[in-house]
Amino acid sequence: LKLNYSIGFVVSNQFHFTMTSRSDRILTCSNSAFLYQEYRDTSKQQEIEQRRQRDNLFPGVKAGTVGTDSGVMSPPVLQLQLRNSAQSLTLWQNLEAVQASGLLTQLLHKEIIMQEAMFELVTSEASYYKSLEILETHFLRNPVLVNTLSQSDMHFLFSNIEEVMKASERFLMDLEHRIEKSILIPDVCDIVYYHAAKHFNVFITYVINQAYQEKNYRHGNQQFRDTMATLENYPCVKGLSFTSFLILPFQRITRLKLLVQNILKKAEENSEREANAIKAHHELEKIVKECNEGVRKMSRTEELISIEKTLEFKSKSVPIISHSRWLLKKGDVQQMGGPKSTRTMRSRKLYQPVYLFLFNNLLLVTKRSGDKFQVIDSCTRAMLRTEDLEDQGQQLANVFNLKLLENQDEREVNYMLKTSSMSDKLRWICALTPNRRTRFMSTSAHQPDSPQVQCIQSYSAQEPDELSTEMADVLNLLERTDDGWMMGERLHDGERGWFPSRVAEEIQNKEVRAQNLREAIRIQQAHEGGLHAGAKSGVRAGRHALKGSIFSKS
Repeated sequence: LKLNYSIGFVVSNQFHFTMTSRSDRILTCSNSAFLYQEYRDTSKQQEIEQRRQRDNLFPGVKAGTVGTDSGVMSPPVLQLQLRNSAQSLTLWQNLEAVQASGLLTQLLHKEIIMQEAMFELVTSEASYYKSLEILETHFLRNPVLVNTLSQSDMHFLFSNIEEVMKASERFLMDLEHRIEKSILIPDVCDIVYYHAAKHFNVFITYVINQAYQEKNYRHGNQQFRDTMATLENYPCVKGLSFTSFLILPFQRITRLKLLVQNILKKAEENSEREANAIKAHHELEKIVKECNEGVRKMSRTEELISIEKTLEFKSKSVPIISHSRWLLKKGDVQQMGGPKSTRTMRSRKLYQPVYLFLFNNLLLVTKRSGDKFQVIDSCTRAMLRTEDLEDQGQQLANVFNLKLLENQDEREVNYMLKTSSMSDKLRWICALTPNRRTRFMSTSAHQPDSPQVQCIQSYSAQEPDELSTEMADVLNLLERTDDGWMMGERLHDGERGWFPSRVAEEIQNKEVRAQNLREAIRIQQAHEGGLHAGAKSGVRAGRHALKGSIFSKS
């Protein structure tokens, strides 16, 4: 990509987008003093605080009336301070050009909110591109770092990041050009749709290769590690790790989908903005899904190979590796060795350790023997039943019955199992028998009274049945335990799993919960409608919508 011209314009005191020839370009967002990692975290914290305002400061006001044109005062606009920076996120309504134009006195409140949503998509892309440029100029092109790795290792480490950068460069320039033509932004989702359909497939290749990136990063030689430690201490990196730059593309494509969802929530029904947002969301959803599936497929296959090497079958061998199989949960439990009687209670053999491997379609009951696991029983997952037993003293605490309706010997078998904690027991029961009713209703049940939580911290899943969460995620609560765990279903994508209750706070306002659910249902219905509409429209429609833009000519 060669740009033989320069475009520059000021959209705020903090954002000065300047695109020059690639050979001369160092930082396109030269006046943007913060990186995407900072921008993203601050934006999410702002979402959390705004939701808290609606939840706590307006407990008696219906969510649908706060901030409307009915005269009801909306919560004060937040401008949170960025981490390690004296700056804050700039709002569209605070731009000098907007203030001078008098638009704020002419526009309805809901249109100002829409402008803010579209403006955030643009400014966050600028911040993201700046972080990519640091990844390229400070790490990828660093001669000292290049000399520490072979050419193949460099390729595995950085993958197709340059293609990802080119896609972002094209995208950002079209967004800039749109704002350059009018400070009152007509739309951005038509641009998102065009680029998602035309250029964003590069994200899929990059994300799928992340498994190789991690391996190469972990297994780098000492010279590589020393050089990386030095580079991470440079001021331009702002104390962020190299790996935080490597994972930016996947974070961005998922965040971009949420930003489009935010625009879709605010768009008038049956409007052109809504139609463009639906098409953009559909394209981004396809890309995110392919990214997730690609990563899962690779990690699942490697995990199955690793597990199979540790298994020893006494009699009938069960093939483990299959493209349609993956691990759901594994771990130690205690098997009770006899009936509940006084004599048994005194027996030293009351409990015997067993190790369970639960796959999506198979259960293996094993006994650990050093580094190996001897398989003593197996059963298809569809033939499993569980029964939660009431706690009857310390010895019978956290106990449940597991019934194999037809095991490997075509017999019915009962196991009375004891777990280490209440949450572990409930997690095993939910994993073994997924059709068991949870305490609360899922999103698909459309019950506005279902409890909801918002995540106030990010959490990385440690076990297969856990859910990785991001700050500001909203989840329907399905289960909770007294020892600090929750199972939830994320509203924006329907993913479910367990997470520590310390990373979330409950949303108290019934109207806020109802509005969150309505928005989730609208996104779901829009996506389902987009599947049909997307089959009839292609990139040509997006190109037509971008007629006259810079990159549609290049």
